[in-house]
Amino acid sequence: MTIALAPPAARTLDGDDALKERVHRRLIAQGADDLGSTDDGAVRARLAELLRDEQPLLPAARFDDLLEQLTHEVAGLGALEPLLADPTITEVMLNGPGRAYIERSGRLEPVALGLDAATIVHLVERVVAPLGLRLDRSSPMVDARLPDGSRLHAVIPPLAVDGPCVTIRRFGARAVALEEFGVDHLASASLRAAVAAGWNLLVAGATSAGKTTLLNALSEEIPHTERVVTIEETAELRLAQPHLVRLEARPPNAEGAGGVAVRDLVRAALRMRPDRLVVGEVRGGEALDMLQALNTGHDGSMSTIHANGPADALARLETLVLLADSGLPLAAVRAQLSSSIDAVVFVCRGPGGARRVEAIAEVDGRERGGVRPLFQRRSDRLVAVGRPSRPARRPDAPSPAEALAC
Repeated sequence: MTIALAPPAARTLDGDDALKERVHRRLIAQGADDLGSTDDGAVRARLAELLRDEQPLLPAARFDDLLEQLTHEVAGLGALEPLLADPTITEVMLNGPGRAYIERSGRLEPVALGLDAATIVHLVERVVAPLGLRLDRSSPMVDARLPDGSRLHAVIPPLAVDGPCVTIRRFGARAVALEEFGVDHLASASLRAAVAAGWNLLVAGATSAGKTTLLNALSEEIPHTERVVTIEETAELRLAQPHLVRLEARPPNAEGAGGVAVRDLVRAALRMRPDRLVVGEVRGGEALDMLQALNTGHDGSMSTIHANGPADALARLETLVLLADSGLPLAAVRAQLSSSIDAVVFVCRGPGGARRVEAIAEVDGRERGGVRPLFQRRSDRLVAVGRPSRPARRPDAPSPAEALAC
């Protein structure tokens, strides 16, 4: 736990703010050594004691409210804590001092937080400092993960023209079922059969389209007897399998050393005897290592990629493989893609914020764009337009076509 040891910036205070600052200063006066080893409960108890000492006649409701605010400010993320505690909020965005927005049910809403630039930077530093990262003019951009798994991205001046900008992507604890992506019985059965058959799947979509959430839903069909290794830049996946190994990349520290890239983790995962690999997202040279892993017996693996459709997903994957500077000709890259990826699932977010599967396509090198549509959304329904033709990769499982025929 990190304790805020710096008092608020000097300003004219009155009422509750003045009372909170007096409590804060008395807490600081105790010394950092006494505070550093204290857990949240003890800090809250000490704050309650100081608050009663400063204002013994506070009404109970006001006392509880001020104690909650003080606890958030000292041991948490201040004004952001109530937002992070709200399960209906999926994104928190600070666009500089005095401008804050949240995403709830897929819609953006302004919120009044009243955070100035110094306070925003201080909150971010409280998150990144224990991770060996920093946020200053020499390192004005940072990515980090909160203890609850939420992903934080921050940019400050000179890169952010209007003041420090922070985006926190939250991930709900509730598992989202496949059917919640607008997938009817036939399409749902096809996807479940593909996972059971050991098909290698690529989930494509735009930013915040629901790719990771859909990957979580698909992973529910992985048998609990299999060993799964996940590789992510920032740990976001919530797989339920008991035999699970989670790997997370590490950025370089403040001195520029100690970084471990996703590509390094993909190579390391191959030495861990995985039955299936789940790569949270491919966005660089790790695409080549992932394809090689899929071509060496790790059937039933999955990943996500930013793309505008199934054909675009394969084209982007080709580009990422070429960026690995392997010297492979394009024909060889396409041959690897065709043999290692079985299907692409395209998901997008509608105008109302709902995440829906828009298309499912089977990879087929003979088709234009390298894919053959299996399902497409028409008139708000996911309609079957083709029949799976690829065999099962697992010898003990029926192919998706056989499973659908039963």
